[in-house]
Amino acid sequence: MVASLADGGPFIWVLLFLSVVALAIVLERGWSLRRSKVLPPALVEAMNTADVATLRGACTATPSVLAGLVLSVLDHLRWPKEETVSAVEVKARREVVQLERGLVLLEVIVGVAPLIGLVGTIYGIIPLFVDFGKAISGDYALLAKGIGAALNKTLAGLMVAIPSLVAWSYYNKKVEVLAVELEGQCDDLIRRQYLGGAGAPAAGSTASKP
Repeated sequence: MVASLADGGPFIWVLLFLSVVALAIVLERGWSLRRSKVLPPALVEAMNTADVATLRGACTATPSVLAGLVLSVLDHLRWPKEETVSAVEVKARREVVQLERGLVLLEVIVGVAPLIGLVGTIYGIIPLFVDFGKAISGDYALLAKGIGAALNKTLAGLMVAIPSLVAWSYYNKKVEVLAVELEGQCDDLIRRQYLGGAGAPAAGSTASKP
């Protein structure tokens, strides 16, 4: 196997490196984007039943994206509702960017890997045809073998790109679904807190805003 990689030249080694990077991203995002890690069930339940103090404790006990957003809501309850919503939206955008971490690089690998494979194929075929043209009598078997070896680079590029594309599409959709769920949970929490009077701005509270 090592010999075949060496025969493939530098392009095969680049594709091997990209495949390792892609695999690392897929495994890391698979672990980080678990629903139980982003929206812990215990915290979701506490949001429906607990008071503010208990809810803060639940957020501390279950650090997660949802916990960060809930704390942002609780920290801004003294503000008018519209300003609280705006502050939470800013926080949510930052959290979604974190959820998408690594996916841009995975998308780049999807686009670049086939091109590297194609360049490697062309790079291998050009000298093959030059040498074949210089020969007095063409060895077609040798030419076919050389072309087959060169095409391996294109195949390797596609083998890196296709699984990466599947993973990128899956995780992109998963982030989108999680973002919608997070938005719904925060909207429900804000509505309950303000309708219950817990978030009514106290006298002079606007002066305490940073």
